[in-house]
Amino acid sequence: MSFPSVTRNARAVVTGAGSGIGRGFAYELQRRSGAVVCADIDLGHAEETAETIRSAGGKALAVACDVSRLEEVEALAAAAEEFFGQPASLIVNNAGVGVGGNRVEDIPMEDWHWIMGVNLWGVVHGCRVFAPKLRTLGAGGIINVASAASFGAAPLMGAYNATKAAVLSISETLHAEMAGSGVRVAVLCPTFVKTNIIRKSRTTTASRTQGQGMMDKMGMNAEAVACTTLDAIDRGRIHVLPQINARVSWFLKRVSPALFTRGMGLAARRMAKQGLAR
Repeated sequence: MSFPSVTRNARAVVTGAGSGIGRGFAYELQRRSGAVVCADIDLGHAEETAETIRSAGGKALAVACDVSRLEEVEALAAAAEEFFGQPASLIVNNAGVGVGGNRVEDIPMEDWHWIMGVNLWGVVHGCRVFAPKLRTLGAGGIINVASAASFGAAPLMGAYNATKAAVLSISETLHAEMAGSGVRVAVLCPTFVKTNIIRKSRTTTASRTQGQGMMDKMGMNAEAVACTTLDAIDRGRIHVLPQINARVSWFLKRVSPALFTRGMGLAARRMAKQGLAR
C-alpha cells in the first residue's frame, strides 16, 4: 500500500531539539524541505539547532519549552502556528531524561516525579495539544520517542523503563484511535544512540560510566535514527526499531517474555559480579 509522505515539506515541531535525537530529527526534516520549530527547555541549545538549519537555507524557529507543563506545550503550538501561518503537520515528541542505577524501591521519589514529568507527561501533553489539530487537518503525523527500554525491562532502570513503556502503549492506542483519520502515528524504540542523555541523567556514578561507555562504543548516529524513523512513518509503520539488537529483543520478548526477563536479570547479575553495576 502506498502512503503520501508526511515528512516531505513538513511543518514540524520537534521537542528536545537542542541535542541528540531531537536535533537529528530537526536536521533531517530540513533536508526534506521542511520548516522546523525547534523546542527545548534550553533555549540556547534550541537556537543552535535552528541557526544551523537557517545557515543551510532552511526555515527554523527556536522556542523554549518545558514539556512537563501543559501551558508551555500549548504556547509552543501557538508559536508554531504563527511561524508556519497554519497548524503544524508533524509533531515529534522527543524530549526525554534518564534515571538509573537504583532498584525500584530505592529510586528517590523526586527522580520519579522528574522523569514522569518529562518522559510521560511531555508525550501526553504533546499528543493532547497537537492530535486535535492534526485530526482537523486530516493529514500529518505524530512521532513519539520511546526506547527499547519500553519492552526490555532492564534491571536498575525501573523509572525509565516505566515511562517508556507508557509512551509505547499511548502510541499504540493513539495509532488505533487515528485509524481512518489520515493522521499517522509512529513510536521509535531504539537501543543505544549517540546522545548526551546519560551524561545529563540522574544515575549512580557506576551506571553512568558504564552506560556512557556503551553509548559511545555501540551507539547509532542520531541523524541516522531520525532518517530511519521518518522513512518508516512515510511507509505507514507504527513500530520503529532501527537497530538489530532492538529487533532481536522485541522478537524474543514477544516469543518468550518470562525467559527474556530472566535473561535480563541474569545479565545484570553477571555485570554486577564484574563490578560494572551496583
